Amino acid sequence: MKSLKDIEKAYTPEEIAESFVFPGSRDAKDREVLLEAFRQHRKEVSGKQSETTRLISKLLQLKYLIEDYLLSEKFNKEYSFAFFLREYITRLQKKNKQFAGEIDVDPTELSQVINQHRKPTEKLIIRLEIHSNRNFPAVMWFRLLEKDRAYELKHNKDLIENEKKHVKEKLAFSL
Repeated sequence: MKSLKDIEKAYTPEEIAESFVFPGSRDAKDREVLLEAFRQHRKEVSGKQSETTRLISKLLQLKYLIEDYLLSEKFNKEYSFAFFLREYITRLQKKNKQFAGEIDVDPTELSQVINQHRKPTEKLIIRLEIHSNRNFPAVMWFRLLEKDRAYELKHNKDLIENEKKHVKEKLAFSL
C-alpha cells in the first residue's frame, strides 16, 4: 500500500482529485462512454419531469445561487439585484409586463429596476416575497440590494471627495 507522500509524488493534484470524482478506468474511451451514458440517463430523467418539477428545480437553483453570492465576501458586478430579478422572471417564463401585472407594479417601474435606472422600493421587495410564496424572502432581496449599495458607496470617489470638505475634524487615530 502506497503512503500519502508516495501518492502525492507520483500524481498531480488534478489526477488525485480526478480519481475521487471519477474513480475507475483511466482509459479516456471508457470514461467517455460512461459520461455519455450518464448524460443520456440525465436526459431521460429530465424528460420525465413535470413542468412544476422543472420550475421548482430552476427556482431552487436560483435561490442557491443568491444564497451563495450573499455568503461570499466578494462583489460581482454581474450579480446585481436587477440581474437576479430578471433571472427570477425569466425562470418563471413570464414577460416583464405580465409579471408587473401579477405584482401590481407599473411595467415602467419594473423595467427601470431591471435596467438599473431606479432602485427597487420596499413595496416591490415585499411583493417579490409574497409572489414567491415566501420562497425568496424579502430579506434576501434586501440583502442583494444592500450588497450593491455597499459597493457603490465604497467606490464612489466623487462622493467621498465631496464629503471630505464637510468634515471639520476627524479622529487622530485608526482602530
